[in-house]
Amino acid sequence: QVQLVESGGGLVQAGGSLRLSCAASGSISSINVAGWYRQVPGKQRDLVASISGDGMTNYADSVKGRFTISRDNAKNTVYLQMSSLKPEDTAVYYCNERITLRPLWRGTHDYWGLGTQVTVSS
Repeated sequence: QVQLVESGGGLVQAGGSLRLSCAASGSISSINVAGWYRQVPGKQRDLVASISGDGMTNYADSVKGRFTISRDNAKNTVYLQMSSLKPEDTAVYYCNERITLRPLWRGTHDYWGLGTQVTVSS
């Protein structure tokens, strides 16, 4: 089985920075696209940033220029560096990864972490 564990969330003042990490473990052959999503109570879960297997990135307009997604394939870890944080960035942040399992006949599946809370105070 595969597990995704997010870390790095917390409470920060507006204008501050946080770095989220998402570590994948289990029978992993490769991690394809990976993304960070966020959700506030009563609203849908929205894509914040994504990164492909070859490093191409995509960002929501609301975080462009402030957030940076990256990955360390050797560590099966994806990061989200968040800077110039705003109160409206407050949410639970979730990691999602499309993972090809070992052995390959087990196929490719999407996995979610349990989320990490980010709270930005004004």
